[in-house]
Amino acid sequence: MSTSRPTVPSIIVFWLPLAVTWFMMGVEGPYLTAIVARMPDTAHSLAAFGVATSLAWLIESPIIMLLSAATALVRDRASYFALRRFTNTMNIAVTAGMVVLALPPVFRFVGERLIGLPPEIARVAHDAFAILIFWPAAIGYRRFYQGILVRHRLTRRVAYGTSMRLATMSVTAAVLALTTPLRGSTVAAIALLAGVVGEAAATRWMARHVVRSIVKSEEVAEGTLLHFGQIARFYFPLGLTSFLSMALGPLLTFGLGRGRAPVESLAVWPVITTFVFLFRSGGVAYQEVAIALTGTDREHAAEVRRAAMWLGALASLALAFFALTPLEAVWFERVAGLTPHLAAFVAVPIAILTVLPLLDYVLSIQRARWIISHRTSVITFATTTEVVCVAATLIIAIGLFGAAGAVGAATAMIVGRLAALTFLLI
Repeated sequence: MSTSRPTVPSIIVFWLPLAVTWFMMGVEGPYLTAIVARMPDTAHSLAAFGVATSLAWLIESPIIMLLSAATALVRDRASYFALRRFTNTMNIAVTAGMVVLALPPVFRFVGERLIGLPPEIARVAHDAFAILIFWPAAIGYRRFYQGILVRHRLTRRVAYGTSMRLATMSVTAAVLALTTPLRGSTVAAIALLAGVVGEAAATRWMARHVVRSIVKSEEVAEGTLLHFGQIARFYFPLGLTSFLSMALGPLLTFGLGRGRAPVESLAVWPVITTFVFLFRSGGVAYQEVAIALTGTDREHAAEVRRAAMWLGALASLALAFFALTPLEAVWFERVAGLTPHLAAFVAVPIAILTVLPLLDYVLSIQRARWIISHRTSVITFATTTEVVCVAATLIIAIGLFGAAGAVGAATAMIVGRLAALTFLLI
């Protein structure tokens, strides 16, 4: 692996495939829902697929950070085998969680009693969820090997793997939709699983030479974490961070439904967040860039930070260009298909969220700082602070000032993110 001093252009070249990867993953959800929307029984299928994937994401959340962990920890033969054992244990645990929730009595209790789904939607959601039982484990497997590729500066291969995922998913969805009488939610779940399994297999195959060189190497890196307990102390705060981050979605939805114009806010919020994520995706990808390039002693921190600020500023400016010009109406009315009445509820939340892409880049470099120093519990406390501040802002904006739900949610996101960054910078 090259140890030359990175420059801003070389950092951007390293980052670009990872940004493309996250961008493609951002497109995945709208793509599948567009397919479901064109099949029979659209309303039930869309609702069921949304519930099934939300529950699967919640169970999968503890393994999301395996990419960052592998990027930071796999430094020699011993650490490779140690983290692989930990990854396998985590994959078994999340699969067990999926199996338990997929049991019909358990899913009925969660779906009908806790979430409040109508029985007919709960049944359809259960079918889709059962198909996704091995989906989290496949994600954990490929993220482990993606982290190894990132550490060895082979980020293009990560993007190639995601391209395989989208291709497999598209072909599977098209074939099933055209040749079978399956429900749209079932087709989407099978396509989603097929895509992730295809990506995992492609990623493992592309990492084979790197893995072989690691296994054959006699090099021993200083400060390597080898024991399960050491890795667990490093990783569990990251897993909890992902879980808490996932909790922000239901929390914001709670606020949307209790603010002014709840129906309009609930309708436009997924459209807003999907659009904004297209500009945020590069910032989410930057965390692994910072971990891989900053250096064990943070000797390249200045270059990594400088590149992040340039990229973040450009992303926020690009979002502002769309949000604060007539292009906003063109996108949300003509492309997203919102009625003029609904599109009117988009302008203020989008304007508030224009700074979010820049904040994501700052968050990534700050999180990387604590991951490199193995002080991951700091990140968990920062995310907890973010959740608390989001809840408090929702109460103030919606409860005291009577803001529209979408405006209150956008404000809460920014306040929460600023609070987390303040905590990380202390």
